[in-house]
Amino acid sequence: MYSRRRRKLRFLFGLADVLLLLGAFGAAYHTRLGLAFEHIFYLLTPTKVLLLGFIVPVWVLVGRWFGVYDRLESARPFVIVADSFRQALAGGVAVVLYQYLLRLDLSRVFMTLFACYAWLLIASFRVIAMRLFVALRANLVEPQHLMVIGTGERARRLGETIERSAALGARLAGFLSEDSEAKAGTLQLAAEHRVHPLDQLPELLRTRVIDEVLVAVDGEKLPAIEDALLLCDEEGVRTRILLDFFPHVNSKIYLERVASYPMLTFSATPHDEILLMIKRATDVVLSAAALLVLSPLFVLVAALVRLTSPGPAIFRQVRCGLNGRRFTLYKFRSMCRNAEALKASLEHLSQRETAFKIPDDPRLTTLGRWLRKFSIDEWPQLWNVLKGDMSLVGPRPAVPEEVEQYKRWQRRRLRMRPGLTCLWALAGRDSLDFETWMKLDMEYIDNWSLALDWKILLRTVPHVLTGKGAH
Repeated sequence: MYSRRRRKLRFLFGLADVLLLLGAFGAAYHTRLGLAFEHIFYLLTPTKVLLLGFIVPVWVLVGRWFGVYDRLESARPFVIVADSFRQALAGGVAVVLYQYLLRLDLSRVFMTLFACYAWLLIASFRVIAMRLFVALRANLVEPQHLMVIGTGERARRLGETIERSAALGARLAGFLSEDSEAKAGTLQLAAEHRVHPLDQLPELLRTRVIDEVLVAVDGEKLPAIEDALLLCDEEGVRTRILLDFFPHVNSKIYLERVASYPMLTFSATPHDEILLMIKRATDVVLSAAALLVLSPLFVLVAALVRLTSPGPAIFRQVRCGLNGRRFTLYKFRSMCRNAEALKASLEHLSQRETAFKIPDDPRLTTLGRWLRKFSIDEWPQLWNVLKGDMSLVGPRPAVPEEVEQYKRWQRRRLRMRPGLTCLWALAGRDSLDFETWMKLDMEYIDNWSLALDWKILLRTVPHVLTGKGAH
């Protein structure tokens, strides 16, 4: 029911997967040893460690990627078994690719047995564990009695949610009218519930078991129930306030403190410092490695740019970065030297209202067309990524003139560090209209995760190698 409990379940089932994978590995190994095949099979201890060091984290990450752990509490047994199969299939494929990469030459029977055992063990455990979890909550764990302050539509929806969570131990103890002068009555949901005047709360806390008080009233009515909240605080009764009356449609809500001052925070962009730090570390490692590997080609491309057209090899342009910070973006020059001066005379040919884009741009050099087709002109931006101006994945950095023309909702893309690639690169690159491009950036921001970044990176590679969608 609560997100905190879901996080605990996610951790516990992830830990269970680790133990079950070790068991499946051992079972598959000893099963294969007992099979009288022509080829003798055995694994040295370093090989086992190498395999398990890859299998365990990859298996859990695949489960996170597919959202398996988030659905366990509410999923039917068939869904749990199907999710476990998808996880086992993806994990098995990853193991096959891993062993081919390291040339381990593992037994195919062993790998098949391991994937099957892992699926059967994990699926069985999850189905049984969730049934036990529900049964234990119903029979051994004390039910949680919840009282709702409010009688409007929000309170009704919250009450219905509590009713549906009965199997998880939630019990709706009734409603309290936000109007202290209101008379007692009833509210019909799936069952009929008593509605008490708010001034009866002290008596109810004394005479009835109430574990939590949930507040579901309009924002302007919160001051009227301040005394009720203080009463709950004095008696140690946990209170929760429904915040859907705040007009923050894209924001995630969490509580922070500035020194000793509690601050209710609304964030419409990713805010997890640990995950963002991992994202930044990934940017540094991969961009540094790419710069090192590509350095001979950098010299070759730079020389070709200088030899085929007059002007510098590197094009520099001011772009808008995180939260509107200005930085200098680097590219291999793909246009004639005076391209910026010619821009004003070609604006009538642009196919986008805000971002300047011309099909078959006449300013492109012959070499520049090829550099753009395969995104080679973007390589110097790896230096921007290493410096921290950009990320490998994120909304493309816009020039200040474009940002000045943004609609209000489009400015939210500035709240994420710009990147080399994003969802738009997978959906058509230069062939997309501006509105779709912006919406894809918002979709990326709203659904951001480390797994999504890797998915975009891996899917971008074939698009770039084939020049798909580039003009």
